[in-house]
Amino acid sequence: MQLGLEEGRVIGCLIEKQLTTPQQYPLTLNALVSACNQSSNRDPVVCYDDRSVQRALARLKDAGLVRFVYPSHGRSVTRYQQVFEERLGLDERSLALVAVLLLRGPQTAGELRGRTERMATFEAIGAVELELERLSEREDPLASRLLRRPGQKEERWVQLLTPAELEQVGAIDDRGGEAGTAGAPWPSADGAVVVRPATGSEDPGSPVGHSDSAEDAGEQLTTLAGEVASLRAEVAALRAAVEQLRSEPLRQLGEGP
Repeated sequence: MQLGLEEGRVIGCLIEKQLTTPQQYPLTLNALVSACNQSSNRDPVVCYDDRSVQRALARLKDAGLVRFVYPSHGRSVTRYQQVFEERLGLDERSLALVAVLLLRGPQTAGELRGRTERMATFEAIGAVELELERLSEREDPLASRLLRRPGQKEERWVQLLTPAELEQVGAIDDRGGEAGTAGAPWPSADGAVVVRPATGSEDPGSPVGHSDSAEDAGEQLTTLAGEVASLRAEVAALRAAVEQLRSEPLRQLGEGP
């Protein structure tokens, strides 16, 4: 299952509000737009208008992930509720993890435990990791482990519902770290981001979003070498000019009146 970034933000907000403020759920369009555009607990911060959210809701409804609740029993506006867990068979804890990953990007198990505490209860970080492993081992995985960033001890996890976000995250991961699990970004020697296959093959896969060949890399190195040589020549000329300026007063003194 793949969602656009707008659909991912909308479904994440619906899940979050259902679990944290059930008395205000299902959400009106105004409430949902405000939830999407929150400046806290969101990464990245966005600014969606009503039409953007309505388009995302229509696509989610077509995918069977959202239900429209039309006015009745004293309510005057249409409200919206997610049926994500019904469609994918998720319990409350899995649902909370998916929501926070959708709303806040890649995170460690410790961060996820703290940020889901209003939605679900995890006795320890190990319980979070176990739930994440289950999400990653589904027939259609919903989460994956990422490579460690330089200087970080803990691995991060990312949701797999919005692949565009996954590619962007993979492009900045540590090139020298350990290889990720199946489906996670795998940086190659030339910096291209590849995806490790889930078949057990030793071939790390094909580059995602990059097509630089060895020939292209060679041309780039040649260009850089030329630029470096040019800069060195300019520096040498500047040094010569400075030395000339320094020696000029001494020469004039030596000549005398």
